[in-house]
Amino acid sequence: MGINALQGKQIVIAGSRKTDEMCMVIEKQGGVPIVRSLQGLTMFDEALLEEPLRNFAEQGADWVILTTGMGSDQIVNTADSIGIKQAVLGRLAEAKIATRGYKTSAFLKRSDLKAIVSTDDGTMDGLIENLEAFDFEGQRVWIQLHGEPAPKLVHFLENKGASQIEAVLPYKHVPPDAATVELLLSELSAGTVDTVCFTTAVQVHYLFKHAIESGRKELLLNIFNQHIVAAAVGKVTAAALKEYGVERIIVPELERMGALVIEIGRYYERTEGKEV
Repeated sequence: MGINALQGKQIVIAGSRKTDEMCMVIEKQGGVPIVRSLQGLTMFDEALLEEPLRNFAEQGADWVILTTGMGSDQIVNTADSIGIKQAVLGRLAEAKIATRGYKTSAFLKRSDLKAIVSTDDGTMDGLIENLEAFDFEGQRVWIQLHGEPAPKLVHFLENKGASQIEAVLPYKHVPPDAATVELLLSELSAGTVDTVCFTTAVQVHYLFKHAIESGRKELLLNIFNQHIVAAAVGKVTAAALKEYGVERIIVPELERMGALVIEIGRYYERTEGKEV
């Protein structure tokens, strides 16, 4: 990739973490970074975890499904703060564990635990596909989620005959500033930016939710599919874009923000002289 692969390109960063680093990488490629955070705030509420954790420490579960590394860490940290860490770790060790994503796998390694089911692509669909071969008839399942419910996973487990399903949400999302979302939508409509970098699925959901509520979903889809490039840091974020109908998505092989910027540069080099 050339050193000025992003020369003059207006690149929106929709995340809120490590934006300074992303700006530097974009600028080194000749691009113009624009931060429009769609992440909102992720608020941890220990009170949401205490009762489910105490029940889990007492009763355990046949299956434990861990969907994020951050949420898994918080479960252990909260168990420690209320004095039941060893009991919770013991119940985790007894259960059949399924994980989604590399950060959750890293949590297991740190905790000296092992999964019998995992998904490398980090998607909920991939996790469900890998769970398909297992019998859940009469099984008790405990699910750690992060910020959002997972009705597709719960429905799958119900159809497989699970007798009890408890989904724990240790975090909740606070929406981003509506003025920021509206500003980005206006910029997209005016065509004054070239690419939007999404670093989590939550950012995608907030942008499309705002577009849907204001009657501009089809306009937004047309913008991404015909004019402005949507870039996703990984498969989970790309899957969120696909859910809404976005067809043209840049996704790096390595799920890192630096790799995402490099992949965007490669895209523009390939399409040099063509309408983007």
